[in-house]
Amino acid sequence: MLTLYGRPNSLNVQKAMWAIGELGLAHERIDIGRGHREEGGTPWFRALNPNGKVPVLVDGDRVIWESNAIVRYLAAQYDPGGLWPETAGERGEADQWMDWQQTALLSSFNPAFWQLIRTPEADRDLDLVARCEAASDQAFSLLDQALEARAFISGDRLTMGDIPLGVCAYRWYQLPMRRCDLPNVAAWYARLTERPAFRQHVMIPLT
Repeated sequence: MLTLYGRPNSLNVQKAMWAIGELGLAHERIDIGRGHREEGGTPWFRALNPNGKVPVLVDGDRVIWESNAIVRYLAAQYDPGGLWPETAGERGEADQWMDWQQTALLSSFNPAFWQLIRTPEADRDLDLVARCEAASDQAFSLLDQALEARAFISGDRLTMGDIPLGVCAYRWYQLPMRRCDLPNVAAWYARLTERPAFRQHVMIPLT
């Protein structure tokens, strides 16, 4: 049985849990991190992940950390030809969007998440939120272009590439901020919301 360390309201933990849910894998999730009994700095946890961050996946003798690496591992190990695309070209395309999620998409709106959800209203920097609105519109517009005439990011079925993007999309849509109209992203996101594992592990209140 898999063990995943991490709290359910973490965006990065949600990626791993959504993948586990899609694959129907037996697992145990153990709360750790912000607001829970362990904050990640304890020696036993750093023995698993020297960075002291969640999520961490333990699968037998194998320990994997970094959320996108966990998604890739689960896809390759348990769903070749499914979440793990069959061809190198498809995998490369999924990979590029997974990397882009970490380097560009998340940073475009995440400061607004911290301001609007985890900062007291009196202390919020609304100018920063406005900058995030513009930056996230630009980033999600690139995704909208990529989804033209496609059901999912790599074609006609869900792959590992959709998972980091979809978790970000849920958070973006839930934030009380202005968003531009992106019909392809909206249609793709609606398809994600029909998936039971997405509803269970991603569509939870922002805290």
